[in-house]
Amino acid sequence: MSEVAERVPVRRLLALAVPALGVLAAEPLYVLVDTAVVGHLGAVPLAGLALGGTLFTVVSSQLTFLSYGTTARAARLHGAGRRSDAVAEGIQASWLGAGVGLVILLLAQSLADPVVRLMTGGGQLADAATGWLRIALLGAPMVLISLAGHGWMRGVQDTVRPLRYVLAGNGVSLVLCPVLVYPVGWGVEGSAVANVVGQTVAAGLFVRALLTERAIAFRPDTAMMRAQLSLGRDLILRTLAFQACFLSATSVAARTGADTAAAHQVVWQLWSFLALVLDSLAIAAQSLVGAALGREAARTARAIGRQVSWYGLGFGVLLGVLFTVLFPVLPSAFTSDSSVLAEIPHAWWFFVALQPVAGVVFALDGVLLGAGDAAYLRTATMLSAAIGYLPLIWLALVFDWGLSGIWTGLSLFMLGRLLTLLSRARSGRWAVVGATRTPSDSAAH
Repeated sequence: MSEVAERVPVRRLLALAVPALGVLAAEPLYVLVDTAVVGHLGAVPLAGLALGGTLFTVVSSQLTFLSYGTTARAARLHGAGRRSDAVAEGIQASWLGAGVGLVILLLAQSLADPVVRLMTGGGQLADAATGWLRIALLGAPMVLISLAGHGWMRGVQDTVRPLRYVLAGNGVSLVLCPVLVYPVGWGVEGSAVANVVGQTVAAGLFVRALLTERAIAFRPDTAMMRAQLSLGRDLILRTLAFQACFLSATSVAARTGADTAAAHQVVWQLWSFLALVLDSLAIAAQSLVGAALGREAARTARAIGRQVSWYGLGFGVLLGVLFTVLFPVLPSAFTSDSSVLAEIPHAWWFFVALQPVAGVVFALDGVLLGAGDAAYLRTATMLSAAIGYLPLIWLALVFDWGLSGIWTGLSLFMLGRLLTLLSRARSGRWAVVGATRTPSDSAAH
């Protein structure tokens, strides 16, 4: 009997996407509050927090495979009716996160001071950034354990508990941060301590969730961890391509001039925020597609891919219209500098026009991540970066194209990703069924 493709009810999709959006938004919102607290200490502590926080994020963001890769593997097992095996993926990802986090902690403690001084040239700013970073690095294992927790819970289609855990951890940090910074008198280092305590609370809740599942074994399984690292390698390379592009754009904007850099920062932060909004739909797609493939429902997985892509397109169109309407008033909420306001339109209309493209791209990212098609995503992202984004960014510096050149590069990057993802989605070769997907599956398809 032929398989009947199932359509996912909108309510089910939103039940996964809305809590995921809460998780994605919680960290940036906490960072804003943390910045506001430290900002009243003066320019040097605030700059130290900014630099230290950026370096910590660069390190931790390379290991998001503990979340995305674990979701892909756990969702297939969950769809196949093997919940205990899906939880076992979370256990091994947590061991892996703890181990990698300890290695990062030990290495980065010795490298923190020379790296910061290389970037700043020394002085009070370097001291503030190094002090914050060395304390914050104590939370690295906790952050990676939490990433693993997000991964397996999304895989079993539970996005509500992770939201509660993140809110609990951030809530503790929010209370502690102003207390440790001011009455206790630890200054910017008090902010780092508050971060570590909050991260420890969240990681502890994720570990407790694993313990209550009563999975088969909690001891490390090196074979399973090697398989997770194999998938993680492709996702790490993909993340590196993103960072090379985004850091290059920021660097070129800064070299072009302060007004250009400030205008780019305003529009880029809006782009980053909307990326989080659209990414919540991708997270729902990951879980649903992985589960469908796990129960060997390839037609259903492909139908979910089409459905989510149309939703992403519609959502992107709405966002484009919204920010077209907001253009006369929104930029002024970020700055009153007339020269910066004059530069913003050079990026704004690219930002608006790209929203429908981003809606489809992020949705298809989720579909292919859910299918475990990381090797294709790696190659597509790196090619789009090498052919589109990076050349245009640096040509914009050479020929003084300003923000128009930088955002033309981003547009080519997004269009390259759109074409490669649509081609892969239409081929259907990503829809490899089974409770697991091996590297040979990717090579064969």
